[in-house]
Amino acid sequence: MTLDEVRALAAAIRGEVGKAVIGQDEIVDHLLIALFAGGHVLLEGPPGTAKTFMAQCFATSLGLDFGRIQFTPDLMPGDILGSNLFNFQTSQFTLTRGAIFHELLLADEINRTPPKTQAALLEAMQERRVTLDGEVHALSDRFMVVATQNPIESQGVYPLPEAQLDRFLFKLLVPYPSAEEETRIVLRYGLGRGAPRPAELGLAAVTDGATLAAANAAIGQVTLADTIVDYVVRLVRATRESADLVAGASPRAAVLLAGASRARAALDGRDYVIPDDVKALATAVLRHRMLLSPAAEIEGRQVEAIVEDMIRQTEAPR
Repeated sequence: MTLDEVRALAAAIRGEVGKAVIGQDEIVDHLLIALFAGGHVLLEGPPGTAKTFMAQCFATSLGLDFGRIQFTPDLMPGDILGSNLFNFQTSQFTLTRGAIFHELLLADEINRTPPKTQAALLEAMQERRVTLDGEVHALSDRFMVVATQNPIESQGVYPLPEAQLDRFLFKLLVPYPSAEEETRIVLRYGLGRGAPRPAELGLAAVTDGATLAAANAAIGQVTLADTIVDYVVRLVRATRESADLVAGASPRAAVLLAGASRARAALDGRDYVIPDDVKALATAVLRHRMLLSPAAEIEGRQVEAIVEDMIRQTEAPR
């Protein structure tokens, strides 16, 4: 597959999702980049901004096996991973697979379950495998987690630990639609009953596993120059030296930012990464990996503003 074909494939996926999701084009673009970079995405936004619906439409357009977990305070790790149950007919234990064995997993309201259950995703998100009763079970190479959380509520929620946040490639802030987009949403869905389903709206798969694998292979040929690698490393290391932060980004952040930049370049039809690719993705990659210092919090500083300052202050290659 050529990069032009990769770009055309991305356009087809955008178009299919756009049949149902009005607006949120930037969020969909980041989902595509995460897909081709092999990363996971955390969507944060107010209720009713189509976070769950967008993930469903995205999975439908890709033809991926879709699974959903509604996270609740009483959810247990076994509800996610599955368990080995004894079969009295065969006198053997049989694995009952949990939702994590799907290709695209929607972790809905992930911060509503305790850390013990949240931790069930750690191995899967990092290594694409799970261990049950000492036995390792491989997940799909296309395994991807799209998690959602509501930033407004503070009761009955459990903030994600840093170890889990660091496994997400992007943290994306889902905004309210514009007035024009909201009008279109009401005109399209205001007369319906209940939440629409992607299949009912005419969405269908525009690709398959083999095509996605070919696209990933093509993106693997995108050139990442030494100067770009140096730029990524300097940008990430700057987060550890800022007086406004008590914790900066990890080496994993640098690796993921470089990989995502390659995917963005490919979706733009280029076989090489430019500094603008890194700049465009830096905030989404870094915002959830940085902790503000008490002084910065008192001053009302925002993590996004600090990242923008670092981008301006870190010299980009020419």
